[in-house]
Amino acid sequence: MSIYKINFMPDGRKVEVKASTILIEAAKKAGVYVNSLCGGQGVCGKCKVQVTKGKFKPDKNSIAFFSKEEIKKGYVLACQTEVIDDLEVFIPPESRIESEQILMDESVVDYSKPEAVSVARVASDPLSFFEPLVQKIYLGLPAPTSEDNIADIDRVIREIRKKLNYHSFEISFHCLRGLAEKLRNNDWKITATIVKHGDIWRISQIEPGDTSNDNYGIAVDVGTTTIVAQLIHLKTGRVIGVEASHNLQAHYGEDVISRIVFSCGREKGLNPLHEAVVENINSLIKNLCEKKGVNIGDINSIVAAGNTTMSHLLLGLVPCSIRLDPYVPTAHIFPQILASDINIHGNPEAVLETIADVASYVGGDIVAGVLATGIADKPETKLLIDVGTNGEIAMGNNDWLVCCSASAGPAFEGGGINYGMRATLGAIEKIEIDKDEVKYKLIGKVKPRGICGSGLIDCLYELVRNKIIDQQGNFNLSLKSERLIEIDDEPAYIIAFSNETENGENITINESEISNLIRSKGAVFAAIKSLVDYIGMGFDAIDTFFVAGGFGNYLNIPKAIAIGLLPDIDPNKIKFVGNSSLMGARMALLSSHAFDRTIEIAKMMTNIELSTYLPFMDEYVASLFLPHTERRLFPSVDYWPEQSG
Repeated sequence: MSIYKINFMPDGRKVEVKASTILIEAAKKAGVYVNSLCGGQGVCGKCKVQVTKGKFKPDKNSIAFFSKEEIKKGYVLACQTEVIDDLEVFIPPESRIESEQILMDESVVDYSKPEAVSVARVASDPLSFFEPLVQKIYLGLPAPTSEDNIADIDRVIREIRKKLNYHSFEISFHCLRGLAEKLRNNDWKITATIVKHGDIWRISQIEPGDTSNDNYGIAVDVGTTTIVAQLIHLKTGRVIGVEASHNLQAHYGEDVISRIVFSCGREKGLNPLHEAVVENINSLIKNLCEKKGVNIGDINSIVAAGNTTMSHLLLGLVPCSIRLDPYVPTAHIFPQILASDINIHGNPEAVLETIADVASYVGGDIVAGVLATGIADKPETKLLIDVGTNGEIAMGNNDWLVCCSASAGPAFEGGGINYGMRATLGAIEKIEIDKDEVKYKLIGKVKPRGICGSGLIDCLYELVRNKIIDQQGNFNLSLKSERLIEIDDEPAYIIAFSNETENGENITINESEISNLIRSKGAVFAAIKSLVDYIGMGFDAIDTFFVAGGFGNYLNIPKAIAIGLLPDIDPNKIKFVGNSSLMGARMALLSSHAFDRTIEIAKMMTNIELSTYLPFMDEYVASLFLPHTERRLFPSVDYWPEQSG
């Protein structure tokens, strides 16, 4: 079979591939990652690239994505083009996957050692106990005598019991092999690694001498878009470092649905997605250990939190039934495994725990968030929302918890918007309009490439506030403005003129895209309203409204309220909590009681399946207006038309 050379520009990454290799696969092999919202189905058009040298066979079904000028210039969809020649391929900015504004910080929780706490361990105080899932205990054992001649392993367990006051221990077989020599050759001074596993502790490793300081763990937020890992010193609980990267699964689809379709729709579809997230985590672990001078063999435990699909793909579990009625995942509570079982690097005996999920679209990330925010531990009613393609919402207190998933779609993450994009270099993240003058703030010191989620919310608000669009999202065509134009017989508004942008094109938003945004914000608000109504409460009963995730961290709260995305409550009640999924994973890593609490929380949460909850559709239809059809729900919004009579 013929071998062809491909040079990917502007990075100059070169690779050799076999004939008939799909171009997007060649790009991945070269370490070049191209946008693909649809998972290579050829229906999203986000993987547009330009073949500048060499022959290629155009795909007739992709022509609709290109103008005649682009076709002449050699533009193709990377996911639909086979390699039949040596090629030079230019990846335009809008098709590149680049580093995002990834939220890596979160609140700090202080822990106390169990023996220093006088109160009993109860559900109202689950986080204060510093008792890592994996501990290393230094032991100076008394040598055997004729009066004290118990077996070597019983001697080890006896000393551990004295230090920890636990009674149930298991011993792995490999720890027994060579134990007699380790004890006698090292003056009976050893370090035992013990692992919490359900209701017992397992002795997983015995080392000569004192290695108790060489004990590290990894907390991981396995996000659909980004993966964030923290390196934590398990002896002190201190965060040593944090690293983040774009989820390599994006190569197979931008959202969970497209990834499920990829993994279930073709032979060996699951393996690439599983291997991609494992590669992500291994890369983050390697970078953290190298930067902080930590031996990778001292990584003894990992706790991962992700949505239901991400958890399944991480563990290599088939996710097909997650998206099919009646929406049943393989598991809600996951067994403890060795990290090496799925090829994650660290100590060969390092364990991996995955935070339990609740339903197909309410995962371990929101359970970790509930743990982190303490919603389940206080009598006050609080609500947590993580706004994204699959906006997850949880609400409750220490007596009850309800949750749901708002199918907001990808609009606030750039999907379905021609110039929409992730929060990467060149994204417009803030917008103000004053007398038809548009001011914007960019991510990075570059020219504009598109608009990210926070910018789209600003845009929607500024357009309706300035009466450029009405409250249904229709443009005011009587407006005299050079920014108001028509593209393909559809009204559109120019946010950035061609002479301002990187690719020399106007960055615009049209009526169809505004309609997409209104549907997305309507789905989120309707989900919140449905959840509150289901409990029989009003918004005023919510003590604290937590907004989690990277998108939420850059949200303009007054504008989000004014377009009807968030309820019209006291802004002082709304709190950004950063990466609550990562914070919950770290808590579970550092406190076995907190990890047990995540399972209790998952079991405690009642999921409301909005697709079968009849009041939701009425709420959704009422929300397809800026901000809402019911004025009483948004008394603070000041752009309502004057009412006659």
